[in-house]
Parts: sequence; structure tokens; C-alpha cells
Amino acid sequence: MKTVLLCLLLSTLGSALFAAKPNIIFVMADDMGWGQTSYRGHPVLRTPNLDAMAANGLRFERFYAGNPVCSPTRATVLTGRTNERAGVMSHGYGLRLQEKTIAQALKGAGYVTGHFGKWHLNGFKGPGAPVLKEDPRNPSAFGFDEWVSMTNFFDQDPIMSRMGEFVEFKGDSSDITVGEAMKFIDKHRAGDKPMFVIVWFGSPHSPYKALEADKAAFASLDKSSREHYGELVALDRAVGALRQKLRDTGIADNTMLVFNSDNGGLPDVKPSSTGGLRGNKGSVFEGGLRVPGIIEWPSVIKPRVTNHPACTLDLFPTVADIVGLPDSVMIKPIDGISLKPLFASEVGERQKPLGFRFGSKVALTGAHYKILTENIGKGEFQLYDIVNDPNETTDLSTKEPQLFEQMKKDLLAWNDSVSASFDGKDYPEGKVTPPDPPSISWTESPMYQPHLSRLQQRWEYKPSTKKGKTEN
Repeated sequence: MKTVLLCLLLSTLGSALFAAKPNIIFVMADDMGWGQTSYRGHPVLRTPNLDAMAANGLRFERFYAGNPVCSPTRATVLTGRTNERAGVMSHGYGLRLQEKTIAQALKGAGYVTGHFGKWHLNGFKGPGAPVLKEDPRNPSAFGFDEWVSMTNFFDQDPIMSRMGEFVEFKGDSSDITVGEAMKFIDKHRAGDKPMFVIVWFGSPHSPYKALEADKAAFASLDKSSREHYGELVALDRAVGALRQKLRDTGIADNTMLVFNSDNGGLPDVKPSSTGGLRGNKGSVFEGGLRVPGIIEWPSVIKPRVTNHPACTLDLFPTVADIVGLPDSVMIKPIDGISLKPLFASEVGERQKPLGFRFGSKVALTGAHYKILTENIGKGEFQLYDIVNDPNETTDLSTKEPQLFEQMKKDLLAWNDSVSASFDGKDYPEGKVTPPDPPSISWTESPMYQPHLSRLQQRWEYKPSTKKGKTEN
């Protein structure tokens, strides 16, 4: 009888916690590979704060970015939809104004919302510039009450935009980004609204530029790798500062904190950034898609490691499930699923496959197997047992012909469903309106012309403000 009562009590407490509208914080690295944590045994990098977060939360061994490059993955976080449904085909494409975002949904549910760091959903290529107030696709347009944001990646001593006003900072960009997020937390934690906070780092994306102390441990590496790993040291420190802030302010137990990267690791970084996985950023092999993934929520999640496949696509549906948001807050179709049941225990195999498309590269992964093509126009496909062969060394397409044909059929059907979204049929208007903006460098935009002379003097922009030069 006591056992039954205890189970009922725990169930009631769990429901109460989910019903309490927790604070929600999404943290995302920029170009951090699956292997770049010490909890995964990296040979030179130490990440004590991410290790502590993983040891205290739900650590995913198969967490996927929504795409193998950055802007598309950010679109999946905000919408729960495959990036191309939302018009974000590659880096530097603008998110469609018709999309419904998690920030808008939570704002409507009584949350105060803030974005800090890299934005990259307003249609601009090139290194990060301060987001402009007059930009029709700034964070305010998608539901953020407050923001300190950049169009793309950024490094030391950045010039950032606080709601459209340029502010020059000193120090490492990860420390600065989390510092601004912590100011937001201090401002609102005593209020009557729960908080939704996005922290999107600009590190460890190139151009690498770490503080001297942060790169000191990597003296034996080549220059770019030394700087890259130094940036990850700072990123880990910033995550630690954020976790400590939640504890110091007494809100950690009622905060769901999520960490992941926006795409797989980079090929030029040594030691390997992908933990031995095949492929890198821009590839639909595991090395381009699988990234570190952790969800920490001390009052709800008991620490464990899971092999359940999960993705940035799942974040919006998960939050909607936790907060009790109506289906109407999301544009259909939704490609993600709620991970809420996974917080309590393992839930068996994932039933909804995960699809990825980047240009002509397409992949579909289920609980056990993955099918992919590096050029869908050529009609050549590869099949892998992703559980027993995570490094994708053995193509099973001829050894498992029945499975291969079924997964090929599923991939093509999924691919067709994404293509069908191009014309805007998912929206109430039945079309894309306004039309998708061209993806250009911010240096080519009329909005930025009054600011070019000032920005061109800064170290991070000099190589990229030359005509035709862009980076992702």
C-alpha cells in the first residue's frame, strides 16, 4: 500500500512540475563536433562544465542537428519543421515570416523571451554584423522581447546589437553572450513570467581567435586548431557560468536547460572533432549531423545516458507538450516529436524517422538504420546499420535488399513532401508571402551601407568586406 501511495505521490509531483511553466533555456554551439567533449574522451580538450551538465542530465548519444549547416538548423529549433519547409535552404537564408516560432508560442503563453548571440535567420551571409532594428527578420519579428544579436558568427571584442543599437564589448564572445543572458535572467527572475532564453554562441566557428589563457593547453597543435580548441574552453566556461547562475538564483530546479551544436565538426581541426564519425559539416553522414546533446532539468530528469535518436526538430514539440500549448501554435506538418516521455524512462524505438536535406544530399534515419544519398539526382543510395556501425563503414544496400527498397521508398516520399512545401501550401495563404528574400552578404544590403565605413575598420570584417567574399 505504501508503495502505491508513493508512486501516486511521485506521479502527482511530476505532473505539478510539468504544469508549472518552467523556465526554458536553449544553448547552442557553432560548429562544435560530436567528439569535442571530454565526456566523450577527447584526447586534448577538457570540458568540465559540459561534463557536469551531462552527468546531471539526460545525455544523448544520438542527438542530431536539423541540418549539416547552421542557418537551417536554427530554423528547425524555432519551428519544429524541416528547414526547407520554412524557406531556409542553406546558410544565410531568411526564415519565412509566415512561420510560427517557439518564441511566439511561449510569449503567447505568458513567457518573457530573449535571444542572445548568433541569429543567422535574416537572409545575410558573411561574418556576423550587428542585427539592425529596421531588419524585417530581426529577432523581434519572431517573438523575442529582448535581444543582443549578430547576423552570424562573432569572436573576441565583438560589436553587437542590443535591440538595434550598436554596442562594443571587450572579451571572449562566449563569456559576453552568456553575460548578457544572465542580465536578462536577473532582470526577470523575480517577475511573474517564466523565461524563455536562447543563447547561440558564435564559437568555435572560424575565424578562430581565443584568449591566450584559453589556448595555452594546446601549444602542440597547429595554429588554427589551437585557437579553435581555445574557443571551446571559453564556451565550456560560459556554460558553467550559466549553470551556476541558475543555482545561485534558486531557479535551476524549475529550468529546462538544453545544450547542442548546430552541425557536425570541421575537417581541418586536429585532433578530430567528430569522434571518429564519418563526414563533417556539410555532409549527411553522421559526422555532419550528429552533435553533442544534453537536457538538464534537476527536478524532473534523473541523470542517465540514452541512445534514443533525438534532434533539434524535437525541441519545439517537446516544449509545447510540457507547457500544454495548443496544436495551433505550430505550422503543419511538424517533423519533430515530443521528447517529454523520454525524460522519465526509455520509451522504446523512435517511430518517426528523421529526415535531412542539404542541396542534393538527403538522408533518412530511423531507430536502427539510415539511408542516404550524396546526390539524389543520380539515384545512388547507401544503407547503414547506424547502431552497430555508427562510423558508416559498411554499405548494406545489396546485403539487405528488402530493407533497402523500403527505406529508399520512405526517403523519396519524405523528400517529395519537403519539396511540396516550396510553394507555400503549408500556410493559410496557400503561397509564400512576402516572397523569399535573396541570400546576400550584409555588405551588399542597402540597410548596412550607412554602417560600412565603421565596420570595415574592424579586424573581423576586413577580409570579408571585399567584393564577393562571403562565409557561412
